[in-house]
Amino acid sequence: MPGPARRGPYFCGVDAAMDVLAGKWKSLILWELDQYGTRRFAELRRGLPGVSEKMLVQHLREMEEDGLVHREVYREVPPKVEYSLTEHGASLNAALAALGEWGTERMRRIGAEKITVETPRRRAASARRGRPDRPAQPRTRSRGVCTDR
Repeated sequence: MPGPARRGPYFCGVDAAMDVLAGKWKSLILWELDQYGTRRFAELRRGLPGVSEKMLVQHLREMEEDGLVHREVYREVPPKVEYSLTEHGASLNAALAALGEWGTERMRRIGAEKITVETPRRRAASARRGRPDRPAQPRTRSRGVCTDR
């Protein structure tokens, strides 16, 4: 059951934005949906290693309630559910671009390791190129949450 809607009062705009982003996985869900477009639940879960099913469900419900994510249910057997960003969610992801750039610079400054997610699509592409043992290349973006190059 969803919790109470986040409607303030707030001290400032940052407080209102952080209220919507509260939770370890929400910014990464935004990035995943912006990077790859419409995704099914299992695809999101594979793209976010370490997230539990419970947390992913909870965050997706909250993000849907906040108007960041659209949930499309297809009436078929087995049931099919897809998630995509709304315009509101895409605008929040774009607003996080500067924060992502700051984080990338911080990673470089402190020498932090970057996590690379190996997806079935990347494994298949590496195998087609004849390099099945080659590690996956890091995700890169020119805008949005993850902006590292």
